[in-house]
Amino acid sequence: MWSGGKDSALAMNRARLLGIDVTRLLNFYDVTTGRVRFHATTVRMLQAQAEALGIELCTIGTTWAEMESRLYQELAALRSDGFEGLVFGDIHLDDVRAWYEERVMAAGLRHVEPIWGESPGKLLTEFVETGGHAVITCVDLSRLDSSWLGRIIDDRFADAISHTGADPCGENGEYHTFAFDGPMFDHPVAWRAGDIHSEPGFMQLDVIPAQFTHGY
Repeated sequence: MWSGGKDSALAMNRARLLGIDVTRLLNFYDVTTGRVRFHATTVRMLQAQAEALGIELCTIGTTWAEMESRLYQELAALRSDGFEGLVFGDIHLDDVRAWYEERVMAAGLRHVEPIWGESPGKLLTEFVETGGHAVITCVDLSRLDSSWLGRIIDDRFADAISHTGADPCGENGEYHTFAFDGPMFDHPVAWRAGDIHSEPGFMQLDVIPAQFTHGY
């Protein structure tokens, strides 16, 4: 279940280390905006990630109202196609995990959570120390200000975020990211910063294609 963010990328890397063969990325995006909800990532940039990962991408545009019914359809299709389960990048939100786990298991699929229950600080360190890089694409303005947009998740980030009171991984929605490098990618994803736009309570940064990999 691919959001395009650092936690999805880390969960994928963990899954591979566990011997799980990940062969499809599944993403649900907002059909009105053409972007992943909260992350603000466009389908075009998800495709760039999929190409760098060497994995098939399946994107499903939905409204909030039809999200659950479309999820059931996709789970049934996965089961029919011979998939054994889905990998998620949740860390400690019990209600989010429970909502998906109930539906995935009801479809006869395994619900796999490679980074569940671990320290967000340690997970952030693992992401960076294994070569991961991501850029912040969305902030909750009640928790972080807009100056955090465009910041790179690197070896300096953990110290900076520790002074804000936010969850180190942004697990409570403080921030969302676009992962563009790391051991899970065959090559870095080329990107550059685009326009900044707002939704009620949030500021978001467009990540758009670039000819060369963004310096970091």
